[in-house]
Parts: sequence; C-alpha cells; structure tokens
Amino acid sequence: HVRLVESGGGLVQSGGSHTLSCEVSGRIFSAYVMGWYRQAPGKQRELVATVNGDDMTNYSDSVKGRFTISRNISKRIIDLQMNSLKPEDTAIYYCYVNSARLVYWGQGTQVTVSS
Repeated sequence: HVRLVESGGGLVQSGGSHTLSCEVSGRIFSAYVMGWYRQAPGKQRELVATVNGDDMTNYSDSVKGRFTISRNISKRIIDLQMNSLKPEDTAIYYCYVNSARLVYWGQGTQVTVSS
C-alpha cells in the first residue's frame, strides 16, 4: 500500500518562494506518474505538475515557468519548488502517485499566499 505525506505548507508573501515535499512509503516504481494537484476554496481540484517514468514533466499553464517538480525515487521524495508566488496560488496542495491501476493521494498541505 502506498502512503503519501506532504509537508512544507504555510503562509508565504506574494512574490516569494516556497518548497513542498511529499514523502512516499510503500512499493513504488520509477515508471509511476507522480505529481501535485491543488484545490482552492470553492474550486475543483486541478493539476499543478506531474513527472512521468521518463522524467518528463508537465505543468499547468498557470504555474509554468514559476514552479518546478522533481523527484528522487531512491529517497522516495517528490518536491514542488514554487517561485514568484501569487495570491491565486493559495490552495490545499495534494501529492499524488498514479500506478495506472490505482491513484494514491496525500492528505494535503495548505499554502496561503498573502498579497
């Protein structure tokens, strides 16, 4: 069973930088797609960034050029480096792993960007 635990959420000033981390336990393979989603109040959960088995990354247009996803399979960590943060980045950020058969989610971590 795969378990994901996010950390690093908090209050950040607009224009600032912040890093989220996701620790993964359980059996995972580098071929799995891993990434981050977010959900703002009153909105649906949306994709932020993913990285696939070939280490190819994909970003939503809203964060492209500002956020960077990275992963270290041996250390079982998925990071999200966030730069030039905006108030509209305020959301609960969820880590996820897609094995193609099952999708696993973390419990989420709150990021609040003050203007």
